[in-house]
Amino acid sequence: MRKTYFISDLHLSEDHPAITQAFYEFLSAHMNQDVDALYILGDFFEVWIGDDEHSVLGQEVAQRLAALQKMGIRTYFIHGNRDFLLGKHYAKQAGMTLLPEQCVIDLYGTPTVILHGDEMCTEDLAYQKFRKKSRGWWWPRLILSLPLSVRRKIARDARAKSKANQMGKAAEILDVTHSAVIEMFERYQVTQMIHGHTHRPGVHRYEHKGNTLTRTVLGDWYSQSAYLVVNELGEQTLVKDQTA
Repeated sequence: MRKTYFISDLHLSEDHPAITQAFYEFLSAHMNQDVDALYILGDFFEVWIGDDEHSVLGQEVAQRLAALQKMGIRTYFIHGNRDFLLGKHYAKQAGMTLLPEQCVIDLYGTPTVILHGDEMCTEDLAYQKFRKKSRGWWWPRLILSLPLSVRRKIARDARAKSKANQMGKAAEILDVTHSAVIEMFERYQVTQMIHGHTHRPGVHRYEHKGNTLTRTVLGDWYSQSAYLVVNELGEQTLVKDQTA
């Protein structure tokens, strides 16, 4: 039976080799001739400072993903808040197709909006302000024009600041808001949504204007190694821990 997989929030880095190994094992165990596509919905890497940083990890991951293309498995990528600087050069090297921040796909007959999800955390005003700036046309160009050593320092400082800010915020602020979720459904006129970012895997259903809306949230890979698989019948299986 044909299948499509969705993953997000792996936060791949040299500091967490176990996550990288879990990803490689996931590819070996699940990517076969029955798979149509793999969608990566952001925060694939812990940090990405530009395609010109040719790290060993980045190159190895690209090789693994490029192998999927040779198998006939299409790979798609949506930027997250950690890897929004990932560009066309690396995507081509990895055999990935870059998608816009929100994208409607035909998931075996069901129009489905897919996204990273951070834009729906509208209560986090400070982050939304940064997000608007960082996704603009000038800020990425400015950052990418800086030397790699400077970008590495900026990334380290940003991660430290992000961790400190999150510790001081209520859990509700870091989650999506109901109004933003409904607005996203209405904007794209769909009844199904898949996203990551919050690290709170689950399936949520809403009754809205006579329709049942389904929002599936992917988990992170710090301990969960989570993924979603949808078969050609439209049946979904959300796996929160592939090692369980």
